[in-house]
Amino acid sequence: MTYYGRLSDIVSYRIDDLLEQSPDRTTAIARIIAEIEEGLAGARRSVGGAEKSLEKLRTELVERRAQADEWGQIARKELTAGNEEAARQALFRKRETADLAAGIEQQVAAAVSTHSHLTTILRAVEARLAEARRLQQDLLASAGDMPAKPKKRDSSYGRPREGGEVDPARQKDVEDDLDALRRELGQG
Repeated sequence: MTYYGRLSDIVSYRIDDLLEQSPDRTTAIARIIAEIEEGLAGARRSVGGAEKSLEKLRTELVERRAQADEWGQIARKELTAGNEEAARQALFRKRETADLAAGIEQQVAAAVSTHSHLTTILRAVEARLAEARRLQQDLLASAGDMPAKPKKRDSSYGRPREGGEVDPARQKDVEDDLDALRRELGQG
């Protein structure tokens, strides 16, 4: 049985509601976790693709801006040499290149927005996976089938991922939140 059709389903559906519909909650949560893990892999690929696209656009933008500057220098050189028509042509090329750069700037802005959106979805899917794994542990514990060691959690909320590494960006976010909370409570 497939529980999720899209990443947005993983984020929006309540796991408890899905489990209520299943006669075997332990098997259901295992399937749900497998589907979330599959969705998480896809979300990671999407974020990676967005990062590559954004980097490519930023590189192209830098190149186009440099070309526009070069055309400006050529126009200056030609005008200094008394070649007004060549200077005019260089200025046309400068404007064309600057217009292209402006279009690429818009694409960069859109790519930044897309990357941000995909990263937010990735974080939400990671959170949903952590929630599902906690529910699984609770189900196993209540059934008396608790494993000797809890599984490593695949969440970027500062807990180890597969292989034991911690997402440094998420760890920093959590530490910043903790510092802010301490200040709010007058403890820092």
